[in-house]
Amino acid sequence: MPKTDLSRRNAILTGIVTLGAICAPSVSFASLFKDTPRELNLNNLHTGEELLTEYFNGKHYQRSEMKKINHFCRDFRRNEAINMDKRLFDHLMAIQKTIGCNSQVQLISGYRSPETNKMLSARSGGVAKKSLHMLGRAIDFRLEGVPLIEVKKAALSLKAGGVGYYPKSNFVHIDTGNVRSWG
Repeated sequence: MPKTDLSRRNAILTGIVTLGAICAPSVSFASLFKDTPRELNLNNLHTGEELLTEYFNGKHYQRSEMKKINHFCRDFRRNEAINMDKRLFDHLMAIQKTIGCNSQVQLISGYRSPETNKMLSARSGGVAKKSLHMLGRAIDFRLEGVPLIEVKKAALSLKAGGVGYYPKSNFVHIDTGNVRSWG
């Protein structure tokens, strides 16, 4: 076999292996709770509200429950809500499943209006000017009774989006953007 054919074959095989590695986390992520109801116990630390919700019944996301979650994750400063990315809640469930707990999810921040984000960004260098919170694609949270480092490790293991670690502020950030991490 000519040397160029071997190089081309190796390049193709490398591409296939790389593609498989990229796809594998989402396959194993989805298999954590395929076709089973998904339930979360949520506590909004700013409003004091609690919500126990079965947002997915094993077949479909439940519109009425998603509406409750969207309101729950609203920008409490402006009382504005947006449709949150459903994958965030699946990420929360997968993190809990990875850790082996079903602790209450303590929400620090869900949706942020552009005005709130601008105000927070002016106060702190840790707030992104183009935050995914403004698109309903990010959540800052902790799990009741679970060491924050364990939450971070579980979130990172999923390779399902961005993971920020803020031990001084006692929360982990997850989002549905590109896989990356900081903190």
